Amino acid sequence: MQTFKARCVFDGKATLGEGPGWDEQRQALVWVDIEQGKICRFYPGQQRNECWSAGQRVGFVVQTQTDALLAGGQQGLFLLDPSSGQLQKLEHPEAHLPDNRFNDAKCDPQGRLWAGTMSCLETAGVGHLYCMDLEGKVSAQLDGITISNGLAWSQDQRTMYYIDTPTRRIDALDFDSETGSISQRRSAFEIPDGMGYPDGMTIDAQGRLWVALWAGWGVGCWDPTSGELLGKVELPVECVTSCCFGGPDYQTLYITTASRDLDKEGWVQQPLAGGLFAAEVGVGGGASQVYQGRL
Repeated sequence: MQTFKARCVFDGKATLGEGPGWDEQRQALVWVDIEQGKICRFYPGQQRNECWSAGQRVGFVVQTQTDALLAGGQQGLFLLDPSSGQLQKLEHPEAHLPDNRFNDAKCDPQGRLWAGTMSCLETAGVGHLYCMDLEGKVSAQLDGITISNGLAWSQDQRTMYYIDTPTRRIDALDFDSETGSISQRRSAFEIPDGMGYPDGMTIDAQGRLWVALWAGWGVGCWDPTSGELLGKVELPVECVTSCCFGGPDYQTLYITTASRDLDKEGWVQQPLAGGLFAAEVGVGGGASQVYQGRL
């Protein structure tokens, strides 16, 4: 098994950093701090981070075909205009569940948005996985979810990978790229005891999954076909939340982390908790997909 070291590229002290995606046009990383309700964009070349307030817990942000950013939080789906900071409310499919919020999300290769929910109290089984199609219609695809997390699609677009964190599993589902339908959910592999819990993830150019490990001090790399653990990126932070490939050639793995559960002693041991990290892992990945639907 290969091991890699990550370096801190921004000591952001995020409470719950999450949801990184690469903005190719700006050569920047978009990400969120869920608990602080911040949508952020970090420019590695300038060592500059800009933030906007969502006025609520915000679980994810993805890019669109315009300059607007599409996000989801405790008050549903909304658009952010970065130039003005103005928010435009969209759909709120769980308005009847005020303790729920959106969590991780990704766009599939066709540009549909897949976004999951969870209870802020982490109540079991009350979350869902939604899909917002290219017409802007939002529909539930999975129910009984506890902490909806990582999403990724295989290169042939026939398999979607998905994480409900407490299960400790990375599940595979048959994916119809034309219709966006999913079926035949099954376990691809499980995270071994002692390695933490699976959080966000991404897929590399060789079809291997890089899974952020909450309470696991790193990002693990697995072959989803065999379930073999191939490598690990080691971080000096216990709670690692998500990752994506970025940089000019998509050869850098960017990683978000959290500081939410640290006490005074924990901060002494993990002074870089909540920071953004980067690692070169000998392989690249694909571009972060943007939402290509009607807004």
